[in-house]
Amino acid sequence: MFKAGRKSLASASTCLVLATILLPARSDPVLPANPSAEEILRATDQVRNPEQPFRVTLGLVEYIHGKARDRVELVVHARQDEGTGRFDNLVRYAGPPRDTGKMVLLRGSNLWFYDPASKASIRISAQQRLTGQAAEGDVLAVNLARDYVTKIICTMKLQDADRQERECWQLEMTAATPEAIYRRIEYWIERGTYHPIKGKFYADSGRLLKIAYYHKYEEQLGRARPLEVILIDAVNPNLATVIDYAGYRFEDVPPAWFEREYLTRMPPE
Repeated sequence: MFKAGRKSLASASTCLVLATILLPARSDPVLPANPSAEEILRATDQVRNPEQPFRVTLGLVEYIHGKARDRVELVVHARQDEGTGRFDNLVRYAGPPRDTGKMVLLRGSNLWFYDPASKASIRISAQQRLTGQAAEGDVLAVNLARDYVTKIICTMKLQDADRQERECWQLEMTAATPEAIYRRIEYWIERGTYHPIKGKFYADSGRLLKIAYYHKYEEQLGRARPLEVILIDAVNPNLATVIDYAGYRFEDVPPAWFEREYLTRMPPE
């Protein structure tokens, strides 16, 4: 059995102190005891989106009656415009092979789909389907606090995707800008952590489209972020799509990548 001497213990203590000093400082928001709806939404935006330009890999799997049917792999590059608060996004298809090389570009209020086979980019809607219950807008980094007017409905206990009870604020969000992907959203945010736990997303007609659960929180780029989102069809709960997030990293994305004219010259992933 290993027995640590005084020197070993001292060295270990020194290492722990140094490790603590060298760890990047967390930027958790410091909010008042009773934050406003806008403050809550801004804080949860920080949970969902790193504050520096970043890259993340997504795996989307569609399930029907619990059986996987289709899989799409994406690489998302995103950066926030400091002037407007909007996020620019470049989404690159990494699989299946038939879709490799296809791209989606969000710049300002414009969303384009690019197909390397035709070398043409066309305007699309953020609600256009990717696979299963996942739309293009569901994989984009967006600034919810900018795009929605928000109010607190109540505080309540809510079961998360793992059936654990969470003390949450329930927010009601109404679209305030043309860039808002959904007309209305109901959002449940955990008190204290500002983690999104559940969301309900509505069409312009008022119809409930899908229900989302956010879980598997892990430390990524200095903050605990959800590494899995489950989207459930609002009409048929046997239809679901799971989005897995992996490979978060900060990335200084070339500005040209967010220009529509550059899509035809984009280097391979």
